Amino acid sequence: MSALRKHTTTIAIIGVCAVAAYAAWAAVQILVLNPLAAVPDAGLSDIYAQMSAAGEAMPVAMPLSILATGVGLAAIVAVVSISRRLEPALVAVLFLILLTLGTPAYFMASFGPGMNLADTFMISGGDHSPGVVPLYVVSLLSAGAAVGLAVRASRRKPVAAAA
Repeated sequence: MSALRKHTTTIAIIGVCAVAAYAAWAAVQILVLNPLAAVPDAGLSDIYAQMSAAGEAMPVAMPLSILATGVGLAAIVAVVSISRRLEPALVAVLFLILLTLGTPAYFMASFGPGMNLADTFMISGGDHSPGVVPLYVVSLLSAGAAVGLAVRASRRKPVAAAA
């Protein structure tokens, strides 16, 4: 295996793991931490039961589907990156972009559950748990790193092709 392919493969594996970890934390934030923070005097099963009794079930499949889409996109980026032998810097930028897009994906995934919590307990539909902060920080840092890496790669002198 060439050094280029080895670096691309390593970055792709790390990228998929990072996106999967982001999605897993987002799911925990949406389905566990936020409801517990929104209704601090109740347990999770009690919160879900009260929502159901009010006709506002906690939608689980929808947020998980949205978050799984990101993981699926990461897997596709990994396969294409490895099979096409993309430059490691480009692969890193692609995964950083996926992590940056985690914030809008989180918003879409959390909107329904947040509104159902709000309707059931007469609270705001926003985040109540500080567990969302790491997601925003990762997305923000990823955006900065993607821009920085892209600028650095664009300034690199092209390697002369062998004759």
